[in-house]
Amino acid sequence: MQPPLTPLAAALVLAFATAAQADPLRAEEPDAVIVTASRFKESDTNVPASVSVITRDDIRNTPAYDLPSMLKGSAGVGVRALTGSLGIDATVDIRGFGEAAGSNTLILLDGQRMNPIDSGSVSWSAIPLDSVQRIEIQRGAGTVMYGDKATGGVVNIITDKSGTPRAGITVGLGSSDTQTVSANGAIGNEAGYANAFAGYSHTGGWRQNSQAELAALSGRGALYVGQGEAFLDYAVYDNRSGQPGALLRPAYLANPQSSSYPNDSQNSNGYRLRPGVALPITDTLRLEAEVSYDRQDQHADYVSFGSKAQRVRDTWSVTPRLRWQHGFGSLKSETVAGLDYYSGQVDANYSTAATQEARQTSTGAYIQNVTEWLAGLASTVGFRSQRVDQSASQDAYNGFYGLQPAMNGSADYTRNAWDLGLSYAGDGWRTYARGGTTFRFANTDELFSYDPFTGNPTFAGNLKPQTGTLGEIGGSFMIGPVSGRAAVYRIDLEDEIVYDGAVFSNVNLDKTRRQGVELEGDWRIVPSIFLRLTYTYADSTFRSGPYTGNQIPLVPTNKAAARLTWNGAQFGTYTAVVNYVGSQYYSGDFANALDKLPGYTTADFMASWNFKPWSVTARVLNAFDKVYSPYAGYSAFQSDYYYYPADGRSFLMTASYNFR
Repeated sequence: MQPPLTPLAAALVLAFATAAQADPLRAEEPDAVIVTASRFKESDTNVPASVSVITRDDIRNTPAYDLPSMLKGSAGVGVRALTGSLGIDATVDIRGFGEAAGSNTLILLDGQRMNPIDSGSVSWSAIPLDSVQRIEIQRGAGTVMYGDKATGGVVNIITDKSGTPRAGITVGLGSSDTQTVSANGAIGNEAGYANAFAGYSHTGGWRQNSQAELAALSGRGALYVGQGEAFLDYAVYDNRSGQPGALLRPAYLANPQSSSYPNDSQNSNGYRLRPGVALPITDTLRLEAEVSYDRQDQHADYVSFGSKAQRVRDTWSVTPRLRWQHGFGSLKSETVAGLDYYSGQVDANYSTAATQEARQTSTGAYIQNVTEWLAGLASTVGFRSQRVDQSASQDAYNGFYGLQPAMNGSADYTRNAWDLGLSYAGDGWRTYARGGTTFRFANTDELFSYDPFTGNPTFAGNLKPQTGTLGEIGGSFMIGPVSGRAAVYRIDLEDEIVYDGAVFSNVNLDKTRRQGVELEGDWRIVPSIFLRLTYTYADSTFRSGPYTGNQIPLVPTNKAAARLTWNGAQFGTYTAVVNYVGSQYYSGDFANALDKLPGYTTADFMASWNFKPWSVTARVLNAFDKVYSPYAGYSAFQSDYYYYPADGRSFLMTASYNFR
């Protein structure tokens, strides 16, 4: 069993408990200000895309207490976690990519990529929830501005950069021996500011061997330089968890809390440093640039298989960009241009398999212009060119097929993408249309393959980059207390990259298509009662080849959510959230020949009371103890279905104190 992280949690508590008197209130930016569409702050009026913003108030009034789960009530967004309630291994899926969602939804932290260069999951534990100011969700390809892996959409997590003096601490206790501690503090003056956010969570786990612990410390320090600033973002994290594995159908039906692998475990730790500048060069020209280094060490102990694995990942990036508000004659016009350079290496050692190494270097250049032709009528034109150089190698070793030779190979590809958009906004409404292209390169794990006849390792040099075209129309409106957003989209892909369990290799699929409708509506029924409704219709299908017309596995056709919040002032604030996810085909069932994974509906509740400087919050997740599995597949070896059960009913109560 892994040693606990409690000493680190205690140290974090003591560090923040000594903070000076502070104002607990945080300055929040207007909801209309977004960053994702242009990589600079701006009003969303001219953005030709479907963008939703999860504000700090939304986060406070959502029962979920891990970051990925904050997203699952948004239209067009699905969230799947294999194990546990802390979201350590969660995958976000925008616009129905199923098994390949992790490589088609780009996760950003303040505009910086969180997606690793391999098939690993995003390091969610590196982001304490208290540090999040808002979350921007841009549905539809963000390839022009961000490059590879943004085909489905982009999630940009914007952290608090305020230097408003403050300090606070929150502790929590819940079911399954859940314990949480978080703390935050900030100082600032006319010279600069610094803030820090720390978090620790432990749970014994709802399933056997699903215990988990995570700890993280992150923040920002900055010095003002004229009207700009020079800053350093940092993050340090450590998480560890049991690996209970999937359950075959008899075990799942008999006892979904059981474990197939009661002794398997994993531990990941890492850090991120990102110095940068944000400087106005002239009244119309602004420079923003960052250099980032990200390191992760991961250890897995597969006791059930007598195997251990050690994986180390290092990534460097340099991301400068310029925003030029130059005008176009008498018209308002601005251009954003920049470079993205990423270089990464993954080294993997296995006790029962060959040592592997992979490298990837990516260089991209992009430009985007927005011109307002009439009051409220604006066009967007963008272009990107990106080159990726990849290599992979594997040592010789004695495997299942006997002595297997060493393997090494390399490849390089260049792909371009363009984007055209038109938006028109009036008093309380906006409409838009956009079209363009997108691409994705194979990640470093997808470069390793095997000869189906000899079992010898091979380099997947014949794996083509994924490409596609997209089209979308949508809009939004606000009429008094009611507002709404809608989008209709279509994405046609060629050479989509997925893993095919039938051939034990990553392959390029025949032509595929994603199309659908996304609806979101807000209603302030009375000043104290707020209702949000979302609905998603997603049609993800093959459009050529032997599976023509079949559905892509792990994509529900229908998805809906509702959130009702009542602010009773001195009586407290109460929230109820209902999420519905429709049926979907099991993982790997491209032929649609098997049963469907049943849909499910869950309900979460939350109540909070403010007794300044104290506040207390109570949460009940999966209140009706629904048994369901967000991820499941079919095993040809076992001739049976397998499931990763979600947690049953759970409780968490937290108490917060803001120092004054």
